[in-house]
Amino acid sequence: MPELPEVETVVRGLAARMAGRRIARLDLHRGDLRWPIPRGLGKKVEGRRIGAVRRRAKYILIDLDDGGVLLMHLGMSGRLTVVNAEDRTPPDPHDHVVFTLDDGTRIRFNDQRRFGVLDYVRAQALAKHELLRELGPEPLDPAFTGEVLAAALMGKRTPLKAALLDQQVVAGLGNIYVSEVLYQAGLSPKRLARTVTLERARRLVQAIREVLERAIAAGGSSLRDYVQASGELGYFQHQWAVYGREGEPCPGCDCGRGIRRIVQSNRSTFYCVKRQR
Repeated sequence: MPELPEVETVVRGLAARMAGRRIARLDLHRGDLRWPIPRGLGKKVEGRRIGAVRRRAKYILIDLDDGGVLLMHLGMSGRLTVVNAEDRTPPDPHDHVVFTLDDGTRIRFNDQRRFGVLDYVRAQALAKHELLRELGPEPLDPAFTGEVLAAALMGKRTPLKAALLDQQVVAGLGNIYVSEVLYQAGLSPKRLARTVTLERARRLVQAIREVLERAIAAGGSSLRDYVQASGELGYFQHQWAVYGREGEPCPGCDCGRGIRRIVQSNRSTFYCVKRQR
């Protein structure tokens, strides 16, 4: 599933082509993805001018000029790609939603497994939407500090990795980037979250920012279905320090034992025993 850097990369690509344009037509080739698409959605959005295209956690938000907001999630296999007006390539069978803008540009929402989401909500109700209302702070927001993270982890008896995957603790982090963050911060994924002191929490926040910013700069990590809005692949997978590198030499120390893989909550965790305590 695309994580924060992948979604942020898609959002930036969409914003460059969608912001300021009007939605000329909405074609729905089926009535549902993970959940039913709101009935009458075309009437609500056609003719509306697009304002900001932004992200909250792993959700894409498209602001409209009448106070409506399109809320989208890519799910397991979703892609949002931009197709130029002159491109006559026929739609893919899994292009379930197609936005046509007033300059002829098309935005195709392709979702083979149909775990994606397309919803419509009024801006004043957005914060209370069931998918957003319990989300924690944004990891790239300046307000997300070591003090904030330390307070969120206080008293938690779960392993640190599980705590960082909790979207109420911090929004948008997923399995790949938590492994990378813990490696950079030098903290074991097995450490109990409640043992994270303020100093360690500050190290974590710094590592979170640095890893996410590097991943965004590389266009995210392309595994299986993910592509950028331009259709290009992301390249951050080539910079992974530990994820997917079981048995390979640790790039940051001389432990000689290589990267280890364990399973936590049915997910693979990769780490260095010596470096991460």
